[in-house]
Amino acid sequence: MSSSIVVKALSVFAGAERLMGPVSFQVNPGGTLVVMGETGAGKSLIAQAILGTLPAALRAEGEIYINANRADQLSPVERAKLWGRDIATLPQEPWRALDPLMRSFGQVTEAHRLVARLSPREANKATQKAFETLSLTGAEQRLPSALSGGMAQRVAFAAATAANAPILLADEPTKGLDAERHSKVIDLLAEVPQAGGTLLAITHEASVARRLGGMMLVLREGTLVEQGQTTKILNAPTDSYTQSLLDADPLNWPVSTPSSLGDTVLTVKDLSVARGHKTLFQGFNLDLREGEKLALTGPSGIGKTTLLDALAGLLKPQSGTVLRDPSLSRHGIQKLYQDPPAAFPDRISLSRTLKDVARLHRTDWNEVLHHLEQLGISPALLNRRPDEVSGGELQRISIARALTVKPKILLADEPTSRLDPITQRETLAMLAGIAAKNQIAIVLVTHDQNIAQKWADRTISLTAAPESTE
Repeated sequence: MSSSIVVKALSVFAGAERLMGPVSFQVNPGGTLVVMGETGAGKSLIAQAILGTLPAALRAEGEIYINANRADQLSPVERAKLWGRDIATLPQEPWRALDPLMRSFGQVTEAHRLVARLSPREANKATQKAFETLSLTGAEQRLPSALSGGMAQRVAFAAATAANAPILLADEPTKGLDAERHSKVIDLLAEVPQAGGTLLAITHEASVARRLGGMMLVLREGTLVEQGQTTKILNAPTDSYTQSLLDADPLNWPVSTPSSLGDTVLTVKDLSVARGHKTLFQGFNLDLREGEKLALTGPSGIGKTTLLDALAGLLKPQSGTVLRDPSLSRHGIQKLYQDPPAAFPDRISLSRTLKDVARLHRTDWNEVLHHLEQLGISPALLNRRPDEVSGGELQRISIARALTVKPKILLADEPTSRLDPITQRETLAMLAGIAAKNQIAIVLVTHDQNIAQKWADRTISLTAAPESTE
């Protein structure tokens, strides 16, 4: 089956405002196109425009050809017939891609049966192989809400690639993955063009772009600033913005100034936590002090998010104790979720959500706007719903919302995983500054060892509980 994408003068608009474009490119069978750029630059809009899945408030102009057929002139029903078999997508937010009421194995099996049209026996066999390849063994009967962000990403990958569609659009396919699984997913993506298919990959990471190769587009504020061979651009960028993206890799960050620590606000003693009937880790101890920046690392699925839930009082520990400073208000601990769409009501505007929080906690609206400005968020974005902004924008808005409550402890679960290197560095620097000024303790979950080493005062690495021998 042939696989090609041709895009001519593609632009995306919100009313009369141009959000992205114009961009033009062609990706032939066996080819790869990597799209890089800052958060909110319009990278995901390209993939959505190709698929025909732009939010209702947005519209595309230009020409889009899939396998030499004019896709943008097809009816929604005709266009949807291409999904899965001709063109597949791995969206940035697995939360939006997975059925919250369907167990993981069943979701992937269904894709093999209905899209790839395999028999029930063949579908089960193919799904089992995918789970083994993606290190998902043991997650077969979990609902998406019981998966870590990295595991949900891999389940979505398995479902998206079930029918071996010759064209794959992958939007930030490696976010939330530890180093081993990160590398495995890149290898799987690279198999698409190697098999004669077409790959369009959106990523913030230069290391991912370098391994995938092919051609590259670099976007800034919706405008194309550089286009050409990936290797050439990464080795000798002609635009200063592209160079700044490469320079902002966490490997190149300076080591942050040690925090001035106050009193202990949280004490954890001999904590063990389980999900379902499985103990994830045990014997965890912690004394967290005011103003402290703590990084929490460990492989995907080890229980980092579960630990944050236990610290926040959202999950009862299997054993052990979590003692909070008695002076903390019941809102004194706030959590930043790894998947921001899960934490926002999807049918109301972002402005209403933030204003409701500010009113409830008697926070001056100008203070909220100040946080948004520090985070590089235009107030105009608040008129949109959560599904009408990028993942990175929603991630930063969630930070502003948490700060509105004036917490003393901030539990941050991969809070910058959707941000480009420049914005990521600026956002974490801003958080460090606010933490120091207001003596907020931050527990940061991250898979990036460079971020942990450069940003945090100290790092704790979670290890799995030993398997029972009973």
